Order: sequence, then C-alpha cells, then structure tokens
Amino acid sequence: MPSRGLLLAILFTVVMAHPLPSFAQHFHDRTKYDPETLSRAAGAMQGSQPPPFKTYRLGNVIDLKPYLDGKGPDQSKEHLAWMRLSHLLINTYGLTAQISLQSGEPFYLRAAPSAGGLYPAEIYLISRGSTLLPAGLYNYQARSHSLWRYWDDHAWQKLQEACFWHPALEHTQLALVTTAVFYRSAWRYRDRAYRRICLDTGHLLGNLELAGSLTDYRPHLVGGFIDSAINQLLYLDEEQEGAIAVAALADLLQVEQNLTPTLAAQAAPIQTDYPPLADGDLLPYLHRITSMAADGNIRWQHRPAASPPRPALGADTPSAISPTDKYNFPFCLKVPTLTPPIAWGDRLKGLESTILQRRSTRQFNGANLTQAELNAVLDFTYQPHHYADQGFDPGPDYFDLDLIQTFVTVSGIEGLDTGCYYYAPHSQELRQIRFKNFRRELHYLCLGQDLGRDAAAVIFHTADLNGAVARYGDRAYRYLHLDAGHLGQRLNLAAIRLGLGVSGIGGFFDDQVNAVLGIPEGEAVLYITAVGRPT
Repeated sequence: MPSRGLLLAILFTVVMAHPLPSFAQHFHDRTKYDPETLSRAAGAMQGSQPPPFKTYRLGNVIDLKPYLDGKGPDQSKEHLAWMRLSHLLINTYGLTAQISLQSGEPFYLRAAPSAGGLYPAEIYLISRGSTLLPAGLYNYQARSHSLWRYWDDHAWQKLQEACFWHPALEHTQLALVTTAVFYRSAWRYRDRAYRRICLDTGHLLGNLELAGSLTDYRPHLVGGFIDSAINQLLYLDEEQEGAIAVAALADLLQVEQNLTPTLAAQAAPIQTDYPPLADGDLLPYLHRITSMAADGNIRWQHRPAASPPRPALGADTPSAISPTDKYNFPFCLKVPTLTPPIAWGDRLKGLESTILQRRSTRQFNGANLTQAELNAVLDFTYQPHHYADQGFDPGPDYFDLDLIQTFVTVSGIEGLDTGCYYYAPHSQELRQIRFKNFRRELHYLCLGQDLGRDAAAVIFHTADLNGAVARYGDRAYRYLHLDAGHLGQRLNLAAIRLGLGVSGIGGFFDDQVNAVLGIPEGEAVLYITAVGRPT
C-alpha cells in the first residue's frame, strides 16, 4: 500500500497538472444548460415577480417629458441642453410601449431589450455640479421619464477615488452608473441570471453609445472601479443591488471634453480557493469575488487608435490574412462581406426611430434573407468606422472586444451555402467551418425555440474564457457578457433598420453548441442572436 507521503505527492502532482479553475470558470460550468439539468434550473419562479421600477420616498423630481418635443418655442441654450439629456436617457433605457397583460396589469417595454422582460438594470446620474444639474445623485425613473434627485452632495471626488482617478472624470461634469437589482432576474433564471444581467446591461450600453451620437455625448466606459465605494456612494443595499458599469459622459459641445479614449477594462484577482456552494448561492458569490478592492494598483492607459480593418479579399487585394483575426481554417470557403453602409438618415433621425420602435421578434416565417442584408447587419455591428461620416462614433468603447469571437450559422441566405461560418472582422469575410443545414439542430440547441429553427442566420458570440480570466481575473466574466450584449444591441438595431426580425437568445445548451456546430471547444458561448424574416 502506498505511503501517506507518496499519496500526497501524487495528489500534489495531479493538482499542479490540473489546477482548480477560477470561480468564473466554475460558475460558467455550473450554470450551463443541458437536457438533464434544464428542468431543475427552470423551476425558479417562486412568489410574485419583483417590480421592475425603483421608487424613493424623499427627494425632488425633474420631469424630462417636456423636452422630448423639439417643436416648443423655447430654444434657449438651457432648454436645448435639457432636450439632449432627455433624448439621451429615453433612447438608452426609456419606456417605448405599454401592453396589457391577461391580468389587466400594464407591462412596459423599454428601449433596451431584457431577458424575460425583467429589466434588472437601474441608471444613476452623478453630477459634478452645473447650471443644468446641481451636484448630487439622481436616479432615472423610466416609468415617468424623469430624474429623481435623492441626494444633494458633492460626490464627484468620491467617484474619482472609486474609479482610481480615471482621466475622463477629470474633465467631465456628468457620469452614468448602471446597477443590477439581482433578484429581478434571479427570480426567474436563478444563478444563470448573472449572465443575463450583464447581457441586458450590455444592451443598455449599446444604446447609450448610439444615443450619445444623437445627442453629442460621448460615454467613456470605466470597467475598473472599487465596487463597494460606488455602491456606498449611491446608497445601495449591496445584498440586493450592485454597480455593474460606470461611464463618464463627455459633452462634445464643450471643446475641453473631446477626450482621448482610455482602455476601459482593468484586471482583478483570480479566485481559485472558494467554498462548496449550493445552487442559488453562486450568483451573489460571483458578483462579490469579481469586485475590485481599494488596494488595486490601477494605471489607466490611453487606447491606441484602431487601425482600419483590411478590405475584404478580392482580385485587387492581398491574399494574406490579417493576424488579428483569431481563426483561419485551412481550405475553407471565404466569402467577402464588404458592403455599403446602412443609411440612418439626416442627423441620424432614422436611428432614434429605430431605437424606439425596436421589438424582439417572436416568430420568423422561415423565408430567406439576401447576402447583402446579412453583410449590412455585420458591417454596422463590427465596422463602426464605416459610419463616421453619418455622425456615429468611429471607435466606441468596449471593455475588450478582442476577446469576443463571432460564428454565424447560415440556414437561409440567398447565394450563401448553408453551414457554420467564422466571421473575421478585420479581414471582413465569412470563413466556412462546417457544411450543413442546421435548422433542426438549432431548434434543439436553443431549447426548442422556433426562433432558432426558422431564422435565416443565427449569430453566436463566444470567448476563450480561460484566456480572458488570465488577462483580467474573474472580473473578465462581466466584461465578456457586457461586450456581447453591446454587440447584440447593434445587431438588433441594424436588423430592425433593414426591416428584418431579430431576437437575442440567452438560453441554450452550452456544450452541445460547440459540438454540433464545429465551434472550437475552447470557445465559451456567451450569447446568440437570431435574424430572419418576421411573420
């Protein structure tokens, strides 16, 4: 029988060869859907759905509705400033429609989509103090399209300290903080709700970026901040609600606020020593250990100007592959995607109407799309510099877009073979990795949803989770889903602008997606967006 010392040596060798995963990796594995665990995960709803709106007893209200109509006689500088802020907020997260439920209760839709219509996100504004907004803390009340000033205080220095003195906060007067009220989503989705919370917040940030182009605000994302300090600054109950992202809002009409972009993401620790946790305890633990502490050694760096992607391969272009595209599968079919940009109208009038009219499609009719339509959707999502002359930000902030990969299953695109493709954004081409019509498999992979089966194309966002954690620690889990949601919202709006149907899908059989579609095993699936002809 081996000695105790020998057994310990063998155990040490095994652990060193197979180290424990970080908690983010553990969480991802524990919250995967598969046919055996789905029924258990789906039985989460207990009691009444929590309300999707936050209320305050004390404070002062600022009504933003009068500033939505630009036809009023008051065109003073102050009135125009209020109009800009009002339009920024309603296009980011405002109410866009009201429907009646079977119970007779009203249900409100918002500019940013949310899984299950649960809307876990809240928006806060922190003002440094200006003629528009006195210094203090404000909550955006989406139901009444108003700001609730619930604290009168000069909190800007505390915000700067909590954000490790991010350079954008030196010159701006206004910051936006998004938080999550966790139980709003966990009520239905349990621990996996954290994925959906970050995806939903990513939708919101995508709207914020685009609404900024409408209103001459430029959001500078801050991914590295002391979570507890932000929560305390906003007077949040940290057991119920926590900060997810911060954005300094630069007023582009002020010359001094036309700032150099800064890298948004910062690294946090990796947690590999964690206790056994029961289902239901994973979400709060993940949020807690992905938080940053005051002892972090943070240095903000300006983001280098992004070089334009190479043109799509053709007769007059080089055949070498851009090294920044992760996958170049040998002998695969390569289809250029370069296309004329989508037109958004004079002064982006088509953008605001698209944001406010956007709805998640409930059913596709199974008809084909054209290759030009698919190319246009991909172009708007991944090539923002193509839209600079229309007034869009050519290089919007993400946390780290290099971590996100994109795969597209084609079921009904005219002129394009059915199968699974890798989208190479820098070379602007689709690279086929598997030949097959996947309609039946997509129906299964998307938990039996007809959207997967009837879509003309299904777009998958993935990431190397191990590599992301190695770069940013467990906090990478937030960044990945925030960026995937941001991309998903650009996909949504591009499709709606073209008259197509589109819907995000956050529920899927994780491991089976890779196996069935031929996506490399190391790519963790983050988000799915289905595009097709609406019924």
